[in-house]
Amino acid sequence: MAEHGENLPPLRLDRTVVLVGLMGAGKSTVGRRLADRLGVPFVDSDHEIETAANLSIPEIFERFGEQYFRDGESRVIARLLEGEPCILATGGGAFMSPEIRALILERGYSVWIKADLETLWNRVKGKPGRPLLQQENARDVLAALLEARYPVYAEADMTVESHAGALHEAVVADIVEALQKHVQTNKENP
Repeated sequence: MAEHGENLPPLRLDRTVVLVGLMGAGKSTVGRRLADRLGVPFVDSDHEIETAANLSIPEIFERFGEQYFRDGESRVIARLLEGEPCILATGGGAFMSPEIRALILERGYSVWIKADLETLWNRVKGKPGRPLLQQENARDVLAALLEARYPVYAEADMTVESHAGALHEAVVADIVEALQKHVQTNKENP
């Protein structure tokens, strides 16, 4: 059986790889492993926003509202896309912004980590730090987010599946292979 990425050239990033998807898809966990594998820094846009605001994301939402958070998110992602190539995990709503999406598609390689509702719910239920899920009908909110966001996430350059039994390293290998193919195709068809 062929190994992942067999017959593909080694991957050298010339732009940032931006991971998109819903909360619980594995953007941060997989992103850290992917960065290690590719020898580039890992950056979490939510962490960068918290650092810039000197507040946690739940505090930003509570004090200033979602739009204030989204404005800060836009500034942070634009700045990160200007820097050296890295693996950038974005918040679940970032790619929904037409401006941020256009920037990502122009300056980065976007990878949608796609997971089904049950997988996402099992990963996020009962965990703090998810302002959009801090209500009684949290699973329904997650389902509505999935319904609204998946058609937009599908605009990403690549899609990689993550499911309940998926090992992080397998998802990393799938992303590396997708990136190799995408970069090679772009070189052949500029």
